[in-house]
Amino acid sequence: MKHENIYKLTLTALMAALSYVVFTFLQIKVTLPGGDATSFHLGNAVCVLGALLLGGVYGGIGGAIGMTVGDLLDPVYIVYAPKTFILKFCIGLITGLIAHKMGHISTSNDNKHVLKWTIIATVCGLGFNVVFDPLFGYFYKRVLMGKPAAEVALVWNITTTSVNAIISAVVAVIIYMALRPALKKANLFLTLK
Repeated sequence: MKHENIYKLTLTALMAALSYVVFTFLQIKVTLPGGDATSFHLGNAVCVLGALLLGGVYGGIGGAIGMTVGDLLDPVYIVYAPKTFILKFCIGLITGLIAHKMGHISTSNDNKHVLKWTIIATVCGLGFNVVFDPLFGYFYKRVLMGKPAAEVALVWNITTTSVNAIISAVVAVIIYMALRPALKKANLFLTLK
């Protein structure tokens, strides 16, 4: 494919915009004590989808930028923007590493193999987030920001992060498996090594 770097940057920007829109406008916000909040959203699905399509670095950056911009434009989440960027980039990095470096999903023509490694990579990336988002969030709120209600937020964050991960995993895998043949047919599918 000609101009592969421009194509990757364009898709990264598209993933950033898509993750921003999905996170900002399609979320169900839950207000917590102390003026804090958490939310149910599909922003992580876009981050994972980006990593599956573009690899860990580009996909992670796209998802991280979009959701960080969403945080920066929300008065409740603005203080969590650095945490969001780090965690969402890690989701993409882990998903992309497993999908492309271990599973080689972009070079395989075996749909069962691709589906298996797509699921494994997605579960690992979002599994990381289920563990580290609440822990990192607790540390961030309690130690760095001195919020007294960090324990209450921790329980809610574990719940919302887990629900988000399950729904995002299903959505990302379904969309990737549907997009893959369409992108190949249109000669827009990236082969990552």
